[in-house]
Amino acid sequence: MKAFKNTLAVCLLAAGGAVAWVASSHGSDQVLLAQKSTKEPVGVVISDTPVAREGRMSGSYAPIVKKVAPSVVYVFSSKTVKNPNPQMLPFFNDPFFRRFFGDQDGEDGGRRQQQPRTHKERSLGSGVIVSKDGYILTNNHVVDGADEIKVSLAQSKTEYLAKVIGRDPMTDVAVLKIDKHDLPFITLADSDKVEVGDIALAIGNPFGIGQTVTAGIVSAIGRGGFGVEAYEDFIQTDAAINPGNSGGPLVDEQGRLIGINTFIISGSGGNQGVGFAIPVNLARNVMEQLTKTGQVVRGFLGVVPEDVTPALAKSFDLAEVTGALVDQVEDNSPAADAGLKAGDIIVEFDGKAIKDSRNLRLTASRTTPGTKVALKVIRDGKPMTMQVTLKEFPTEKLAGGSNSKENENSTSDALNGVEVGDLTRDARQQLRVPDQIKGALITNIDPNSASYDGGLREGDVILEINHKPVHNADEAVKASERVKSKQVLVRIWRRGVTRYIPIDESDHH
Repeated sequence: MKAFKNTLAVCLLAAGGAVAWVASSHGSDQVLLAQKSTKEPVGVVISDTPVAREGRMSGSYAPIVKKVAPSVVYVFSSKTVKNPNPQMLPFFNDPFFRRFFGDQDGEDGGRRQQQPRTHKERSLGSGVIVSKDGYILTNNHVVDGADEIKVSLAQSKTEYLAKVIGRDPMTDVAVLKIDKHDLPFITLADSDKVEVGDIALAIGNPFGIGQTVTAGIVSAIGRGGFGVEAYEDFIQTDAAINPGNSGGPLVDEQGRLIGINTFIISGSGGNQGVGFAIPVNLARNVMEQLTKTGQVVRGFLGVVPEDVTPALAKSFDLAEVTGALVDQVEDNSPAADAGLKAGDIIVEFDGKAIKDSRNLRLTASRTTPGTKVALKVIRDGKPMTMQVTLKEFPTEKLAGGSNSKENENSTSDALNGVEVGDLTRDARQQLRVPDQIKGALITNIDPNSASYDGGLREGDVILEINHKPVHNADEAVKASERVKSKQVLVRIWRRGVTRYIPIDESDHH
């Protein structure tokens, strides 16, 4: 649970917390392999007409529930984690606690029985079937780090092993696939046509008690700025969402999918009528890319923006408090090539109004690299239009990610599957990385790699490789190429904390 404005808490409905349980294990399960790509697109059904907002409301939601409920699934994930060192648990030596947890001493002369080296963490969430051949949308945090994922249909106790087709931590979207056909699937709506006041139903498996339906309205749209994800454009609802609802559907009065439930704001950890869902248009865009290429490619503009405040609007002689003020233009970026300057205020992007800096980043990221767009900007109080061709968000691959002869001959496989990029000011703002932190940002990581098994994650900042500081992506690539063994020690920064992570490719199978 994260502190939020000193009085509330942003509670990620992660697969854990109130709905997790633990089982000891001396062994290890087979690691679930991630499906990298597929040529077959997901056969979703889309209905883009807005809901009818006139006339009398129905006295029951039962017809909607009967239509949608069969497509909602329970997602069970498990992962093997190391047990903490018993010396790190001093309270077990306290007789007061031993009254409740039992005496940990064995029968062999009073010595403490050896604890298992690992244990199995199991947790649950929800998901929704979006195609008859078994594609499922859920949250990334529901399946992140899982060794095994199983899915059960709401109307059946049969469990199916699920493959991870792809994950996108930047939006908290994951795509799963089960080997079953002719499944009941949900119709996708156009979330851009959702309005505040529309009826919204949330369906899922809160607290593991079974399928539950809650009703409310759309409380707000376009919410963001929580720092929960890198790209935020949430639908807010007062339909009750609780732990275990993560990944489940938010539907409209016609039973169409408008969002994927993901987190709540709460002072207690339970529902208080402030829940958030990822708009289905954003989730569908991510899903289409993951199923086609196995990764999400985002457009890159190359500016560091900030919101236009009333004081800034007055200073720049603007009629409205809207738009994104350009603080900095990155060298050799599309924005620089088009002639944008610091002090420009971007008010339109390809004909779409830009409300603030977050809206600009989100809109640019969802634009296909290579697309030429018109930017309407205000410079020195005068409107002007500029043509910009977006590039792909820059990343570089670490060891094993290059086709160069040097890498082919390298014996270093320890950082296979890791991609990095420079810590731009835009990235710092999105991930809240302090200015004094210098390093290489992990932008993508293969979930079937030793680096992932060792604990590296997207959004981590690599500070050192084998005790050698790295200050940018290029230095990280060169440092990884100098590693001549299958073991490497990586020091990272993650959410305000630095830590060392050992990676060993020789133990990875």
